[in-house]
Formats: sequence, C-alpha cells, structure tokens
Amino acid sequence: MFKSVLVANRGEIACRVFRTARRMGIRTIAVYSEADADALFVREADEAVLIGPAPARESYLVQEKVLAAAKATGAEAIHPGYGFLSENAEFAEAVQTAGLVWIGAPAASIRAMGLKDAAKQLMVEAGVPVTPGYMGADQSPERLKAEADATGYPVLIKAVAGGGGKGMRRVDEAGAFLDALASCQREAASSFGDDRVLIEKYILSPRHIEVQVFGDSYGTVVHLNERDCSLQRRHQKVIEEAPAPGMDAATRAAVTGAAVRAAEAVNYVGAGTIEFIADASEGLRADRIWFMEMNTRLQVEHPVTEAITGVDLVEWQFRAAAGEPVPLKQADIPLNGWAMEARLYAEDPANGFLPSIGRLEHFHLPDDIRVDTGVEQGGEVSQFYDPMIAKLIVHETSREAAAARLADACGEVEVWPVRTNAGFLKRCLEHPRFVAGDVDTGFIGAEEDALVAGGVSGDMGLIGATLMLGGLPHRVGRDDAYASSPWGAPYGVSGFRLNSSSTSPVSVSVDGRTQTVSLTQRHGDIGIWSSIDGRELHLDYDPETSSPLVQLGARRFHYEPWLNDDYLVFVDGNTHRVAMPRYDGAGRGASTSDGALRAPMPGKIVATPAKAGDAVVKGQPVIVLEAMKMEHALTAPFDGVVGEVNAAVGDQVGADALLAVVAAASE
Repeated sequence: MFKSVLVANRGEIACRVFRTARRMGIRTIAVYSEADADALFVREADEAVLIGPAPARESYLVQEKVLAAAKATGAEAIHPGYGFLSENAEFAEAVQTAGLVWIGAPAASIRAMGLKDAAKQLMVEAGVPVTPGYMGADQSPERLKAEADATGYPVLIKAVAGGGGKGMRRVDEAGAFLDALASCQREAASSFGDDRVLIEKYILSPRHIEVQVFGDSYGTVVHLNERDCSLQRRHQKVIEEAPAPGMDAATRAAVTGAAVRAAEAVNYVGAGTIEFIADASEGLRADRIWFMEMNTRLQVEHPVTEAITGVDLVEWQFRAAAGEPVPLKQADIPLNGWAMEARLYAEDPANGFLPSIGRLEHFHLPDDIRVDTGVEQGGEVSQFYDPMIAKLIVHETSREAAAARLADACGEVEVWPVRTNAGFLKRCLEHPRFVAGDVDTGFIGAEEDALVAGGVSGDMGLIGATLMLGGLPHRVGRDDAYASSPWGAPYGVSGFRLNSSSTSPVSVSVDGRTQTVSLTQRHGDIGIWSSIDGRELHLDYDPETSSPLVQLGARRFHYEPWLNDDYLVFVDGNTHRVAMPRYDGAGRGASTSDGALRAPMPGKIVATPAKAGDAVVKGQPVIVLEAMKMEHALTAPFDGVVGEVNAAVGDQVGADALLAVVAAASE
C-alpha cells in the first residue's frame, strides 16, 4: 500500500478522500487554487500546494501543475475525485508514466466509455440494451435535426463528452430543435472542449436507475446494488436513494447483471457507475430499462451505497489501485435498510434557482447524521466552481423513515447570507408523491410551484414582531428573565411597553417587506404575547443547544441577532431576515419587479435572444449568462416590450449589472 496520496480535486470530495486516508495512515496532500487558499480541504491536508489562479482551466485542469505538485511533495498516488481530471484518459496515463499510482479507472476503460456514442455501440455488442436514437459522425445541424425528426419527439440532445447534466437539452417539437442544439453545443464546448452531440429518444416517464460496480486487476467485477437518482432538476441530481423504490428481486438481478457485463466489456478496475434509464409508466420492468452511460469514477452519491452495504468505497479504491483483489465476494455484499442523500446547493429557488455566492457568515448543518462538506462558517462560495456545498445522508430501516429523517435534517440547515435549496429539499421529501415512491425525472418540473412555494408567511410577521418587542433574550438568573428591546420604544409601536396589557399594532420588515400584526402581552408575564387568533408566542432557549428561539404555538424557531438591530430566523431550511421597517433590503440581487434584468452573479454573456424593441412574453429568454459552468437564461418577468439591452455576446459582466429592461405591455 502506498504511504501518501495527492487529491487532484477540491472541496467536499477532497475532504471525503482525506478522511479515509487518515484512517488508513496515509499522508494527505492537497492542491489548491488562489480562490481556495483558505478553504477547509486545504487546512485538513497534511500538505498543500498552490497550483494557480481561480479559474479551473488555469489550476485544477492543468495536468502539468498537478504532476509537478505530486513530484515536489513526494506523493506516491493520485486520487482524482470526481469532475475535473477524473475521467481524463491522458491524465491517467501521465500519472502512471510519472511512476505514480493512479486511483481510478484504466485509461482504456475511460476512453471506451468516455464518448457516449462509442460506449452505446460497445454496449450493443455486449448484449446490454440501449435507448433508440442517433450516434453518427455527421454533426451538421441538418442531419441532426433529420435524425431527431425520425426518432420522434420529444428527444434529448446530449453532449458526446458530457456529464453532470451539462450539455443536455430536451426538445419537445421540431421547431425548437435548432435553438436547443446551438445552446447545447455552446455549453458542451465550454465545459468539455467538444461540441459533438448525440440524439436519444426522450422517455416520458423516466426513472434514473444506476448500479455501483467495482472491479479489480484480476478480472473480478461485482456490483453493490442499485441507486435511484430520479429526483433531478435540469438533469442535475437533487436527491438520491438506495435501493430503488419498486425494484423487485428479478428486475434487480437483470439490471445489476447488465451492469456487470458492461464493466467486464471494458476490463474495468476500480469504482464505476452504470447508468440506466427506465420507462416507469408501468413500474420497473427489466425489458424497459436501457443503458445510458458509464461514469468511470466515484460518484457524488456514493455515500448511499456505502450506507446500505457497510463498505468504504474510497478504501476499496485505494486497495484496488495497490493491486489488491475486491475485498468481498458478490454473495457477501449486503443490502441493509434504506439510505437517502440530499445535495445542498448554494442557489436561490425563489429566484429561478440561480446560484448564490459569497461568504458564509452563518453556517450550521445537523450534527446527528452523516454530512459530507467542504465548507465551514466564514468560508466562501465562489463563482468559479460547482455550487454544491454539502451532502446530507441518512440511513434508516425503511424508506419512509429515511425520507422523514432527511426532511428533518434539511429543515435544520441554517445558512446566511448565501441562499440554499434546503427548504426546497424538505418540501420535496415531504411531498405525498415522493413519500409514496411515485417519482420520475419530471417530478420537480411538474410540482415546482408547490415545491418552491413557502416564502414569507404571515407567521413570520408575528415572529418578527415578538423579537422586536422582546429584543435579544439573555439569561440573567435562574428564572431566565428577558431584557427589553435594545431600541427602547420599538419602531412602529406607539407607546407599547413590556407589562402593558393592551393590544397594539406592530410593524416589522421580513426579507425587506413590511408586515403589520397585532400582539397582546399577557399581563404580568415577561416575554409572552398572544396573537389576534389566540396563539401564544414567547422567547426561550433551546434546552439542548442553549440557542435562542421563538415559540409560536407548538412550533419552535431558532434565531440569531444579526447586524445592527436585525435578526435571522431559521424556518424549515429557509433563513429570513427580520428588522425594523426602515430596513431597505440591501442587496436587491436580480429583482425583476420593475422589469430590470440584472446579472445574479459575475459571468459572460453568451446569447441575447431578444433585441431592443422586441415584443416578449413572460418567461421568454432575453439574456443568456454563462456562470459557474452553466448557462442561465434571464427571462421576461411579464408580457411586454424590451426597452433596452445593455450587454452584447462576449461581454464579461459583474454581479447586479443591469443587462436589459422589459416594459410591461400596458406601458
């Protein structure tokens, strides 16, 4: 076994690999960009080497810099993590040529499975079923459209070299094909340096089923059961689980058997995943499950497989790379209980899921489940990298228990001022369809209005008013009496004082919007009020964590004093800022209430579908911005006319830059 390992990656996966390496007594080495100089994974490594500026193409993707860092530190092995160079056959060969151990798939296997068209042809030869479509060399728009027409809509355009949901577009009708193709090719060229695509028939009730496989250098390949990754948004996985709901023993045997044959066909060594698409319109059936692609690396969602099997897949990777056989025989690999994982993204569901970047001034994740993360309080979410900041993983005896526990965990997430999808995840996990196992890859799109809802409720006004009247509670003795408001007479409350028994209106700003509510202090009780509907509110401390909370009826809401006279209130995974009404909601972001389309983050303009003077309808793209490795369409907020466009293709723009203005049709 090698004695040191360099992880050619960053963030959460670097921390994950380091954890196993430390347990095995292996010295850890990190490489990092200038943007990551203060990152958690850099401090966790035994040694760290700066390899370049923030953009990945100048640091994490530069093979020579990674290899130079390995030589300078005496690293004996390189683990690529996922993304970046993990599926780069040339890098795998360069590592081995340098006399280092490559902890990944053989270069030949990466090449065989790296191009989706060639991989599908190889699977046909191996007897693995594949989806109908076009995988040809003629990449002219005319030929691709003709093949899409022949396949029948809807179709899926997929980058040949793609992965991670990038370079992929669904097209529902012939008239939309060429625009979707152009967008897909731009994203593919930007992400992978290869704009070639293939066409697949789009399955209308698709489930994403994948099988974890593992091979050694002695020709043995085993599977570690399946995962279901059907809960997706824009082809990005959101919630994963193992095993797959509705999978019977016969179907599992057929699918896992096909996965093993696929891995054997490329003489696979190490951890890999065979991805399948299933037509779930009649439940999971072996004759309606087709090969999609193979990921020749460790997957983001590998923890759910580790949970149900008790296997440390990173340790298995280390042992296979060191020439050891697969540690367990197929018959000895268990399937115990049910595991689920939720991906916590720095994004704003209420603002079209646009990525949210900045400093994590407040960052708290649940401490009673497995959490894989690469950030901490005080760290930065950068514009240069993927916005996933953590994975929350649970393992229970049943699917129902796992979903409930993960929903609770998502509700405990506290992050500010960076926005996250924690509240959205909680609503997904609690949705009746998800609880019943009635999900496919279209679930989020079909239920998005309900899943994104739940912004600022009237209860937040009551909670905010209680904080204004009571101020920050603090322990002053055994009876935990409370101090009065730090502002004296609260703004918006005329003559109201503690111990008054009158009912008074209280104005409070919640996330920049003013609400006025009525509260009555219970006579003689400090810090206890009643709402107009009779519910009781009072300030208290959590007996387990000693953190302050507001109790409204039977529900408890943690809060924290913030800048000036503001408070942060944490509700079901969402964070709300409460203040006096004079607070103007600093940080207007990409508000479109007045028709102004502003850049939600720094990025590059890649398309301007609408021009000044064009009539547009609500939801129609006006500006397309490329940032954080993805294209983001800024759309018309209502029917109207484009009044101005202040950006051109190729422009680099800063956050909050005014890109275009749409005037309402009535104007």
